[in-house]
Amino acid sequence: MLGEGRPLRVKAGFDPTAADLHLGHTVILQVLRRFQKLGHRVLFLIGDFTARIGDPSGRSETRPTLSDETILANARTYQEQAFKVLDRDRTEVVWNSAWMDRLAAADLVKLAGECTVARMLERDDFQKRFASHRPIGVHEFLYPLLQAYDSLHLHADVELGGTDQRFNLLMGRDLQRSRGERPQVVLTTPLLEGLDGSQKMSKSLGNAIGITDSPGDMYGKLMSISDPLMVRYYELLSHSDTARVEAIRNREIHAMDAKKDLASEIVSRFHDADAARAAALEFTQRFQQGGLPDEVPEHRWPAAALEPIPLVRILKECGMVASTGEGRRLISQGGVRVEGHRIDDPEARVEACGSLLIQVGKRRVMRVLFAGG
Repeated sequence: MLGEGRPLRVKAGFDPTAADLHLGHTVILQVLRRFQKLGHRVLFLIGDFTARIGDPSGRSETRPTLSDETILANARTYQEQAFKVLDRDRTEVVWNSAWMDRLAAADLVKLAGECTVARMLERDDFQKRFASHRPIGVHEFLYPLLQAYDSLHLHADVELGGTDQRFNLLMGRDLQRSRGERPQVVLTTPLLEGLDGSQKMSKSLGNAIGITDSPGDMYGKLMSISDPLMVRYYELLSHSDTARVEAIRNREIHAMDAKKDLASEIVSRFHDADAARAAALEFTQRFQQGGLPDEVPEHRWPAAALEPIPLVRILKECGMVASTGEGRRLISQGGVRVEGHRIDDPEARVEACGSLLIQVGKRRVMRVLFAGG
């Protein structure tokens, strides 16, 4: 710290609940990288212990339990993928099982005694579940306390997290203060919406862009986002200056051109410039030369669906075909593409998650946005 003549210890925790990191994670990773460029040290915490509980933040129900094998496999990918953004030499990778596994029952009881049930029920997600008579596991109350204990154990000066993590981050300050340490500074970052433009990016919701996605898939997904969402991605992901972002927001730059630049920038960052050029060429050959217009109309699916939906039903209800019979015929003839992939099975079903870019022939195109996806 400035007064002590040492770099800050800047902590961010990532529970390995899915196999790969996605662009939503990189919002925080990019801020961590800026701290590194200023000479500070990043504590990249892999929450392999807390993943066994599951972060209740923003959840309307208890998370399913993951096996230790799944958590370990996911954690190893996180550890390697983080260095697509972070500087290895200024990063300390820590696993919270290293100290959590050593906590005795008496330690947990003492920790639980430093917070009240009333304080826990101040959380918006717990309040809603309690009011609607949905179960809240006692172990879920432990999650913010254990995250706070991580900060105490690591002597964190700063902790970063998404805006949905505010309660957990402040719990770290409270615990440090009660144990006689200087409380950490808390910084929150906005949540990046997924491809559906509504819910935060999440692998489990099917609306994510993984940082290990192939160049073609990454480019195509970025080109499929809506224009308002593109501005949001520029704000949170792009290295473009403020003036350019404002020009895009004010439509001084054509939306299609701006989207191509964004897609090329992101693919170059996680692959390389050659891969970005190849992905752009492939996209142009596959879509634009096939009739994809600059402005793609959107259709919001009216209700959440728990099971895959027949493609012909989507075509019919979105007005892309006059009848299911026409839809079946066009699919059988190879005239329908979903996210650029030709579908030739008239019985095909698609997952009702995120958004889907659907093209019928050369002129009919629609982006379908699924509710709750």
